[in-house]
Amino acid sequence: MASVVDICNRALQKLGAESITSLTQNTENARACNSCFEFLRDAELRAHPWNFAIKRAQLAADLTPPEFGYNLRYQLPSDYLRLLPSDSFDVNRSADYKIEGKYLLTDLGAPLQIRYIARITDSNQYDALFNELLATRIAMELCEKITQSNTKAQIIRNDYTMAMREARRQNAFETVPVEMQVDTWVTGRL
Repeated sequence: MASVVDICNRALQKLGAESITSLTQNTENARACNSCFEFLRDAELRAHPWNFAIKRAQLAADLTPPEFGYNLRYQLPSDYLRLLPSDSFDVNRSADYKIEGKYLLTDLGAPLQIRYIARITDSNQYDALFNELLATRIAMELCEKITQSNTKAQIIRNDYTMAMREARRQNAFETVPVEMQVDTWVTGRL
């Protein structure tokens, strides 16, 4: 299992930079890692439905309905990053909803069952390939500041693309394919 410092040190290793012992260490590398780690972690989590970051929740309707447009609003979980399709609530098909701030607005009744990408702060829960992807993303972010090398920056960008492909590919192997529902409009034309 990799700690946050391990992930950052992997990024620094890719850049040929000196490692750190903590994010609060009084060094330029530690400050640089500390300033971007949470931002990049959340961006990478939100960018793809990573199996380790998927959670389910049943939301109770909020006591205060929306001002207009919908009958109900539901407060999203505090670790919410992105909504995913679920058996009872499909974000890609018929559900009429809006995400506004920390609320999901809809006419669907309570309790609303959702699947979502969660902000996972415990790095011990990350997949090994996600760790590599995140380390490479951090290296890409810090490359110019630390190395001032366009060649190194291009190498890191290529490494990031390869790490992303492999991490997503392996994540997909652990996901059962979802059968697409065929719309009557399509079948009526056959």
